[in-house]
Amino acid sequence: MKKLFLIVAFIATLSVQYGFAQDKEGQALLSSYYDIKNALVNSDATAAAGKAGDFLKVIGGVDEKSFTGANLTAFKTYQDKLIFDARHISESKDVEHQREHFATFSANFYKLAKAVKLSGQPFYYDYCPMKKNYWLSASKDIKNPYYGKQMLTCGKVSETIQ
Repeated sequence: MKKLFLIVAFIATLSVQYGFAQDKEGQALLSSYYDIKNALVNSDATAAAGKAGDFLKVIGGVDEKSFTGANLTAFKTYQDKLIFDARHISESKDVEHQREHFATFSANFYKLAKAVKLSGQPFYYDYCPMKKNYWLSASKDIKNPYYGKQMLTCGKVSETIQ
């Protein structure tokens, strides 16, 4: 009976450790994503490029051991796609070109977020009807990265991700 209890306690400890590590990794990815989005909201191509470069460092530094099973598969599925768009954003100084890549970057980030719990906090999947594109946000307040100050509040919350 003692052995069974110890085995269960050990497995529970590992689950908590993996969950914590995954949450930490997920939160870092989300935070870095938000930095790119916020730079595009401000129509700041230089900041967006720098933040995309930071994202590349974050995603390159993710400890894959923090993801298990299907979560690891999902992470690996979207990792290269996210790197592709982040690299394009980081190499461009043209905010419109950055926004084009941000659309596919956001679509793939959403798919990752749906497959892998990235945060203990809810976040929002927002929609821009003018561009017909989506983005993620930490707040229900609409701050449109596709138009910036031109149409800052254009859009709506499409989904809340828990």
